[in-house]
Parts: sequence; C-alpha cells; structure tokens
Amino acid sequence: MRTIAHRVSRSVGAAAVAATLTVSLAACVDDSSQQEVGTIRVGTSPGPYSELFREGIVPILEDDGYDVTFDDYTELQQAEIALQEGSVDINVDQHTAYMEAFNRDAGADLVSITPIPTVPAGLYSSAHGSLEDVADGQTVSIPEDPSNASRAYRILAQAGWLTMKDGADDTELTAEDIADNPHDLDIRTLDSAFIPRGLDDVDWAVIPGSMAYASGVDQNLQLFQEELLPELELVAVVRSEDADSEWADDVAAAYRSGEFAEYLESRGEGGYWVVPEALK
Repeated sequence: MRTIAHRVSRSVGAAAVAATLTVSLAACVDDSSQQEVGTIRVGTSPGPYSELFREGIVPILEDDGYDVTFDDYTELQQAEIALQEGSVDINVDQHTAYMEAFNRDAGADLVSITPIPTVPAGLYSSAHGSLEDVADGQTVSIPEDPSNASRAYRILAQAGWLTMKDGADDTELTAEDIADNPHDLDIRTLDSAFIPRGLDDVDWAVIPGSMAYASGVDQNLQLFQEELLPELELVAVVRSEDADSEWADDVAAAYRSGEFAEYLESRGEGGYWVVPEALK
C-alpha cells in the first residue's frame, strides 16, 4: 500500500473535500432463480458528494433492498487505494481526470459507471463586485494542490486575466504555462481549506466547488464560475470487473431517477450544483 501511495502522490493532488463508496454484493440464487441483493459499503470523507449520496441515493438503494454501511477516509487517495485493492467497491468524489491519473500512476483499472452532480470551482471576491474591477498588482489566492491549481489557472484564463501557452494541457496547467499576465496579478498558492477563511485578505480567490460548499461561502460573492471540462465532471467509480454488475447498474439508475432529481431540487442549492445532461 505504501508503494502505491508513494507513486500516486507524485501527480494526483489531494481533493478539497473527498468521499468513497464501497460495495460488497452477496448474491444467492434460490430455486426460483430470484437474486437476493446485498450490502453496499460506502467509504466517505467530508464533502458534498458523500452527503449527496447519503441523503439522496441511499434511500433509493434501501428501497431496492440493499443495506448500506459506511467507512470513513480522510483523503481521496486513501479511498482510491482501498478501491483498487478490493477493500471497497465504489467511490463518488473524483472526476475523470483524477481517476485516469490514478490508473496511470498506480497501475489501477478503475472505471466510471455514471456522471454525478458536480459543484464547479469559482472566482470569488469580498472586495470587488465585478470582474471589471481587476487592476494591476492585485492579489489572487488559488489552491496549492496540482489538480485544483490547474483549474484555477484555467479559470483565470477563462475570465480573460491570463493567457496560457499554446499546447498547454488544460488539465495539468502550472505557473510555467502562463504566457501573459497583463495585470501582473500576484497569484498566491494556499491550502484549499484556508482560502475561504482568508477571502477578506485578498482581492480575488479561486475556490474549489466542494470547498466553497463545505465552507458555506456566500454564492453572491462568486463573480465567475468555471466552464466545466468533461474531464472534471464528478463520476461514480468502480473496479472494471464490477462495471456491469447489478448493484453498479442500480447505483447508476438511482442517480438518474426522478426521486433523486426531486431530492436535489428540494435542497434549494441550484447555484452550487451542475447536473450532467445524462442525469436530466
């Protein structure tokens, strides 16, 4: 386990708030060929995606006859290792780019079974009310972990404040990929968890969606939301051998159900969530 973790930590950033879900299906067939459903073990860490699963998906699965239990992880990387090694069977707190990076670096074979609602990252300010207020030398806080830092640079480019070099990989941007910073912005990297509480200390801040949600940042302070790349949509992930299992199909169906859509709408948080077209 230490070997996998060492390799993965070189290129996969820790996630702003993470969660894992694991499933052990105990199926048995009786004389009438009816299948008995089993236990879905959910591995979680703090964050909106675990919360969404607990509150919106679990009741649907329980109605289908599943028992659902939970194991907690403090980091997404820990959950990924457990998933690959078979201790858990599914998690719901990563995007496709993260999954692919883990597969590459750990020699894993994880796959997505469905996209899920995502909280995009955004550009926030408590000092300014418009993107037009940007001025030379202003300060911008962005996450320090590679995955979210890349998103932050892309957001600043999408806002028109940075120009990135031709050919730069949109999912792995770094400061070295900046071709032009016309306002000479002072871009400061910081642990994602500290960015919301330091919002008043800088002109602007890029806050990952899950961290903004967990911290209760006022959505009225968000002046620009990222144009979400397909690779950054959150997905439910399992080992490849479980992708076509009945329980995996049931989890995917629960996310697509009218019951889940009604639950999500009832939360009254439309400003946070982006719902994939596949779930509409």
